[in-house]
Amino acid sequence: MKPYSEADGKTEQVKAMFDSIAPAYDFMNRAMTLGIDKWWRKVARKKVATVDPKRLLDVATGTGDFAIQLHNHLHCTVKGIDLSNGMLEVARKKVADKGLQEQITFEQGDCLKMRFSSESFDAVTVAFGVRNFEHIDRGYEEMYRVIKPGGMLCVLELSTPQNRFIRFFYDLYAMHIIPFVGSLKSGDKSAYRYLPESIAAVPQGEQMLEIMRSAGFKHCKVHRLTLGVCSIYTGIKL
Repeated sequence: MKPYSEADGKTEQVKAMFDSIAPAYDFMNRAMTLGIDKWWRKVARKKVATVDPKRLLDVATGTGDFAIQLHNHLHCTVKGIDLSNGMLEVARKKVADKGLQEQITFEQGDCLKMRFSSESFDAVTVAFGVRNFEHIDRGYEEMYRVIKPGGMLCVLELSTPQNRFIRFFYDLYAMHIIPFVGSLKSGDKSAYRYLPESIAAVPQGEQMLEIMRSAGFKHCKVHRLTLGVCSIYTGIKL
Protein backbone atom coordinates (compact mmCIF):
# COMPACT_ATOMS: atom_id res chain seq x y z
CA MET A 1 0.00 0.00 0.00
CA LYS A 2 1.28 3.43 -0.92
CA PRO A 3 0.15 6.23 1.45
CA TYR A 4 -0.07 8.78 -1.37
CA SER A 5 -1.82 9.27 -4.72
CA GLU A 6 -0.27 7.70 -7.81
CA ALA A 7 -1.56 10.64 -9.87
CA ASP A 8 1.03 13.08 -8.50
CA GLY A 9 4.59 12.55 -7.38
CA LYS A 10 5.08 11.75 -3.69
CA THR A 11 7.59 14.58 -3.26
CA GLU A 12 5.10 17.28 -4.28
CA GLN A 13 2.32 15.76 -2.18
CA VAL A 14 4.54 15.59 0.91
CA LYS A 15 5.68 19.20 0.38
CA ALA A 16 2.09 20.46 0.11
CA MET A 17 0.98 18.43 3.12
CA PHE A 18 3.70 19.75 5.43
CA ASP A 19 3.19 23.31 4.19
CA SER A 20 -0.44 22.99 5.30
CA ILE A 21 0.27 21.63 8.80
CA ALA A 22 3.44 23.61 9.59
CA PRO A 23 1.82 26.00 12.13
CA ALA A 24 0.45 23.08 14.17
CA TYR A 25 3.32 20.64 13.64
CA ASP A 26 5.26 21.14 16.89
CA PHE A 27 2.14 20.97 19.05
CA MET A 28 0.98 17.79 17.36
CA ASN A 29 4.42 16.19 17.63
CA ARG A 30 4.40 16.65 21.41
CA ALA A 31 0.78 15.53 21.71
CA MET A 32 1.08 12.43 19.51
CA THR A 33 4.21 11.13 21.23
CA LEU A 34 3.28 12.38 24.71
CA GLY A 35 6.55 14.30 24.64
CA ILE A 36 8.70 11.16 24.29
CA ASP A 37 10.04 12.40 20.94
CA LYS A 38 12.35 14.73 22.90
CA TRP A 39 14.00 11.71 24.55
CA TRP A 40 14.24 9.88 21.22
CA ARG A 41 16.15 12.83 19.76
CA LYS A 42 18.44 12.87 22.79
CA VAL A 43 19.34 9.20 22.30
CA ALA A 44 20.02 9.81 18.59
CA ARG A 45 22.10 12.90 19.38
CA LYS A 46 24.35 10.89 21.69
CA LYS A 47 25.03 8.41 18.90
CA VAL A 48 26.02 11.25 16.55
CA ALA A 49 28.29 12.66 19.25
CA THR A 50 30.56 9.61 18.96
CA VAL A 51 31.99 10.95 15.67
CA ASP A 52 32.44 14.49 17.08
CA PRO A 53 31.04 16.31 14.02
CA LYS A 54 32.06 19.89 13.28
CA ARG A 55 29.78 20.34 10.25
CA LEU A 56 26.47 18.50 10.17
CA LEU A 57 23.61 18.19 7.69
CA ASP A 58 20.07 17.67 9.03
CA VAL A 59 17.88 16.28 6.24
CA ALA A 60 14.09 16.74 6.43
CA THR A 61 14.83 19.25 9.18
CA GLY A 62 11.19 20.33 9.49
CA THR A 63 10.72 23.04 12.10
CA GLY A 64 14.34 22.76 13.19
CA ASP A 65 14.03 21.15 16.64
CA PHE A 66 16.69 18.49 16.01
CA ALA A 67 19.03 20.93 14.25
CA ILE A 68 18.92 23.26 17.25
CA GLN A 69 19.46 20.41 19.71
CA LEU A 70 22.40 19.09 17.70
CA HIS A 71 24.08 22.49 17.65
CA ASN A 72 23.46 23.22 21.32
CA HIS A 73 24.89 19.92 22.56
CA LEU A 74 27.50 19.02 19.94
CA HIS A 75 28.69 22.61 19.28
CA CYS A 76 28.76 22.05 15.52
CA THR A 77 27.48 24.15 12.64
CA VAL A 78 24.29 22.74 11.16
CA LYS A 79 22.77 23.02 7.70
CA GLY A 80 19.12 21.97 7.57
CA ILE A 81 17.24 21.16 4.37
CA ASP A 82 13.57 20.42 3.86
CA LEU A 83 11.04 20.24 1.05
CA SER A 84 8.54 22.45 2.86
CA ASN A 85 9.01 26.21 2.94
CA GLY A 86 6.21 26.39 5.50
CA MET A 87 8.17 24.22 7.92
CA LEU A 88 11.37 26.16 7.22
CA GLU A 89 9.68 29.46 8.05
CA VAL A 90 8.96 28.09 11.54
CA ALA A 91 12.54 26.78 11.82
CA ARG A 92 14.09 30.10 10.82
CA LYS A 93 12.02 31.98 13.39
CA LYS A 94 13.14 29.62 16.16
CA VAL A 95 16.79 30.07 15.21
CA ALA A 96 16.43 33.86 14.94
CA ASP A 97 14.77 34.02 18.36
CA LYS A 98 17.78 32.17 19.81
CA GLY A 99 20.32 34.30 17.91
CA LEU A 100 21.78 31.26 16.15
CA GLN A 101 21.51 32.40 12.51
CA GLU A 102 25.26 32.08 11.98
CA GLN A 103 25.54 28.58 13.41
CA ILE A 104 22.34 27.04 12.00
CA THR A 105 21.13 27.77 8.48
CA PHE A 106 18.29 26.35 6.44
CA GLU A 107 17.41 25.98 2.79
CA GLN A 108 14.65 24.43 0.75
CA GLY A 109 15.81 21.32 -1.06
CA ASP A 110 15.22 17.71 -2.04
CA CYS A 111 17.51 15.11 -0.45
CA LEU A 112 17.44 13.09 -3.67
CA LYS A 113 19.41 15.79 -5.48
CA MET A 114 21.38 17.92 -3.05
CA ARG A 115 23.60 20.78 -4.24
CA PHE A 116 26.37 20.05 -1.71
CA SER A 117 29.84 18.87 -2.71
CA SER A 118 30.80 15.26 -2.08
CA GLU A 119 32.31 14.50 1.33
CA SER A 120 31.39 17.89 2.81
CA PHE A 121 29.72 16.90 6.13
CA ASP A 122 31.01 15.01 9.17
CA ALA A 123 27.56 13.58 9.86
CA VAL A 124 24.06 13.52 8.39
CA THR A 125 20.90 13.14 10.45
CA VAL A 126 17.28 12.50 9.50
CA ALA A 127 14.57 12.65 12.17
CA PHE A 128 11.17 11.27 11.15
CA GLY A 129 11.78 12.00 7.48
CA VAL A 130 12.96 8.88 5.66
CA ARG A 131 9.43 7.55 5.28
CA ASN A 132 8.64 10.67 3.24
CA PHE A 133 11.42 10.09 0.68
CA GLU A 134 10.07 9.33 -2.78
CA HIS A 135 12.95 6.91 -3.36
CA ILE A 136 14.56 5.76 -0.12
CA ASP A 137 17.48 4.00 -1.80
CA ARG A 138 18.42 7.12 -3.77
CA GLY A 139 18.11 9.23 -0.63
CA TYR A 140 20.61 7.03 1.18
CA GLU A 141 22.99 7.08 -1.78
CA GLU A 142 22.89 10.88 -1.89
CA MET A 143 23.45 11.19 1.85
CA TYR A 144 26.36 8.75 1.58
CA ARG A 145 27.85 10.97 -1.13
CA VAL A 146 27.96 14.11 1.03
CA ILE A 147 29.38 12.44 4.17
CA LYS A 148 33.12 12.52 4.75
CA PRO A 149 34.98 9.23 5.29
CA GLY A 150 34.64 8.30 8.95
CA GLY A 151 31.35 10.20 9.19
CA MET A 152 28.02 8.89 10.42
CA LEU A 153 24.47 8.71 9.12
CA CYS A 154 21.90 8.65 11.94
CA VAL A 155 18.25 8.06 11.06
CA LEU A 156 15.52 8.43 13.67
CA GLU A 157 12.26 6.97 12.39
CA LEU A 158 8.90 5.83 13.67
CA SER A 159 8.31 2.10 13.42
CA THR A 160 5.74 -0.60 14.09
CA PRO A 161 5.89 -2.58 17.37
CA GLN A 162 6.64 -6.26 16.80
CA ASN A 163 4.74 -7.53 19.86
CA ARG A 164 1.16 -8.32 18.76
CA PHE A 165 -0.42 -7.20 22.05
CA ILE A 166 1.34 -3.83 21.94
CA ARG A 167 0.64 -3.61 18.21
CA PHE A 168 -3.13 -3.79 18.84
CA PHE A 169 -3.15 -0.69 21.03
CA TYR A 170 -0.61 1.05 18.80
CA ASP A 171 -2.84 0.56 15.75
CA LEU A 172 -5.87 1.84 17.66
CA TYR A 173 -4.00 4.99 18.66
CA ALA A 174 -2.26 5.58 15.34
CA MET A 175 -5.12 4.80 12.98
CA HIS A 176 -7.98 6.44 14.86
CA ILE A 177 -6.98 8.77 17.69
CA ILE A 178 -4.11 10.60 15.96
CA PRO A 179 -6.10 11.48 12.77
CA PHE A 180 -9.02 12.70 14.89
CA VAL A 181 -6.92 14.90 17.18
CA GLY A 182 -4.83 16.08 14.23
CA SER A 183 -7.89 17.23 12.34
CA LEU A 184 -9.10 19.23 15.33
CA LYS A 185 -5.81 21.11 15.70
CA SER A 186 -4.68 21.51 12.09
CA GLY A 187 -7.90 21.11 10.13
CA ASP A 188 -6.19 18.51 7.92
CA LYS A 189 -7.26 14.98 8.84
CA SER A 190 -5.67 13.48 5.72
CA ALA A 191 -2.18 14.56 6.85
CA TYR A 192 -2.53 12.66 10.10
CA ARG A 193 -4.05 9.66 8.36
CA TYR A 194 -0.95 9.65 6.17
CA LEU A 195 1.28 9.31 9.26
CA PRO A 196 0.34 5.74 10.31
CA GLU A 197 0.04 4.65 6.69
CA SER A 198 3.54 5.93 5.91
CA ILE A 199 4.98 4.19 8.99
CA ALA A 200 3.43 0.89 7.90
CA ALA A 201 4.84 1.32 4.38
CA VAL A 202 8.44 2.28 5.22
CA PRO A 203 11.13 -0.44 5.38
CA GLN A 204 11.96 -1.37 8.96
CA GLY A 205 14.58 -3.29 10.91
CA GLU A 206 16.87 -5.49 8.85
CA GLN A 207 15.22 -4.36 5.61
CA MET A 208 16.19 -0.74 6.34
CA LEU A 209 19.71 -1.78 7.31
CA GLU A 210 20.11 -3.61 4.01
CA ILE A 211 19.19 -0.45 2.07
CA MET A 212 21.85 1.43 4.04
CA ARG A 213 24.44 -1.24 3.29
CA SER A 214 23.55 -1.15 -0.40
CA ALA A 215 24.24 2.61 -0.40
CA GLY A 216 27.74 1.91 0.95
CA PHE A 217 27.40 2.32 4.72
CA LYS A 218 29.25 -0.05 7.06
CA HIS A 219 28.70 -1.08 10.69
CA CYS A 220 24.95 -0.54 10.22
CA LYS A 221 22.90 -0.99 13.39
CA VAL A 222 19.33 -0.54 14.61
CA HIS A 223 18.34 0.50 18.13
CA ARG A 224 14.64 0.11 18.95
CA LEU A 225 13.05 2.46 21.48
CA THR A 226 9.80 2.60 23.47
CA LEU A 227 8.53 -0.94 22.78
CA GLY A 228 9.45 -0.64 19.11
CA VAL A 229 7.49 2.54 18.37
CA CYS A 230 10.69 4.29 17.26
CA SER A 231 13.96 3.04 15.76
CA ILE A 232 17.40 4.61 15.37
CA TYR A 233 19.50 3.43 12.43
CA THR A 234 23.20 4.25 12.23
CA GLY A 235 25.87 3.60 9.63
CA ILE A 236 29.45 4.73 9.02
CA LYS A 237 31.11 5.79 5.76
CA LEU A 238 34.58 4.24 5.75
